[in-house]
Amino acid sequence: MLLSLGCQTMREGVTSSLIFFIAGILMILVAMHVVPQIWNLNHIVMLFGFILLLLSPLILISTFLISVLPKSRQKMDQCDH
Repeated sequence: MLLSLGCQTMREGVTSSLIFFIAGILMILVAMHVVPQIWNLNHIVMLFGFILLLLSPLILISTFLISVLPKSRQKMDQCDH
């Protein structure tokens, strides 16, 4: 099922969002300070960093929207928070 959300997938969504956010910030910092400017490589790395930064809130928002569905709400009430 595509929209099945449980305790495990809720934690995975939040964790993956945090990982994407941190990886995006690190890639942007690496592109600014470490990667040489040969063949515009620093811009490519920075683009991937911005993509990761943009995906981070999208994962959180989609996890929240799935969690407020009626069937998911019943599953989430049984979780240990």
